[in-house]
Amino acid sequence: MTIKDDFQDQDSREKFIQDLSSQELHQRRRVPVGVLGATGNVGQKLLMLIDKHQWFKVTAVAASEKSQGKSYKEAVEWRMPVPLSEEIGELEVMAPEPNLPCKIVFSCLDGNIAGEIEQKFAKNGYAVISCARSHRMDPKVPLFIPEVNMQHLELLKFQNFPNRGLIIAKPNCAVIGLMMALRPLQLEFGIEAVHVVTMQSISGAGFPGVPSMAIADNIIPYIANEEDRLVEEPAKIFGTIDVDHIEPYPMNISATCTRVPVTEGHLEVVSVKLKEKATLEQVKRAFKEFSSPLEELKLPSAPSYPIHYFEENDMPQPKLQRDLERGMAVSVGRLRPDSLMDYKFVLLSHNTVRGAAGGAILIAELLVKNGYIFW
Repeated sequence: MTIKDDFQDQDSREKFIQDLSSQELHQRRRVPVGVLGATGNVGQKLLMLIDKHQWFKVTAVAASEKSQGKSYKEAVEWRMPVPLSEEIGELEVMAPEPNLPCKIVFSCLDGNIAGEIEQKFAKNGYAVISCARSHRMDPKVPLFIPEVNMQHLELLKFQNFPNRGLIIAKPNCAVIGLMMALRPLQLEFGIEAVHVVTMQSISGAGFPGVPSMAIADNIIPYIANEEDRLVEEPAKIFGTIDVDHIEPYPMNISATCTRVPVTEGHLEVVSVKLKEKATLEQVKRAFKEFSSPLEELKLPSAPSYPIHYFEENDMPQPKLQRDLERGMAVSVGRLRPDSLMDYKFVLLSHNTVRGAAGGAILIAELLVKNGYIFW
């Protein structure tokens, strides 16, 4: 990707890139960001992860009418495992209107209301990074995982929002883990069909989430609308740009989604049919040798190794691997031949970090590094 031509000359463009590698300058020139839906579970996780970030400074929090006008510490029932930052706690909770003092807004709004609000912000020159479902299938909005479909940022030039406004959508949390694990296979061999069964943690249901009497000693074999997302979103993510939209990748997917009594971390059992024949060792090598296209960019939240491959028969496990690379990596194991497809494996991803807050922050880092946002 290239820096947008908003600089007057090549020297100023190069200086901007050099500045991004200086932590001292980050501390002095951090990009102001805001969080919409800041009192919810994903909003809180985002604020926890972004507090004291080298590149970003939280300058605005917005939430529903009942919280507006209060300080954030008065409005929120803080449920994160670290104390609330005093600086963030003193911020006044504002309405989710495009008058916030920031350049980037992370939208953690409910999908029922997010679409119109996000459009308003983009039309007023904000960069919107959405964790909501509202714009995921919009043909001009990238459904974006930086290590998977970097080229889809080209869609931003067709959005036509004024003052460099933009919208980028983050995929469903279970889809993110699946697509990161499938990406090496798609690159090397192509993918014809996928069968996936998810075992999704209770944190994926937000707070207060699933009633304890429903999930304790139990597995719930249904999550509303989740299977539809696992079927429709991957084709767009793997798709190719055709002028101003994405041509979906031709791939059949069958999905069954379940909720299990695990606090964080989505485990998925995947069977895959490849377009080209491959040996077990070739598939294993594809997982092990997959390198991040972000490696040279030195983004603070990017994992050094997006995929961690495990030879052990009983790995990966949520309790043991969900926090690898600060929760930003995907773990893969139990690779073996499949009698109905070609191969099957198990993957694990951290649903509230990689699948939500951390994934959104990584997108913002990439936008800044590539010159879509500057201040």
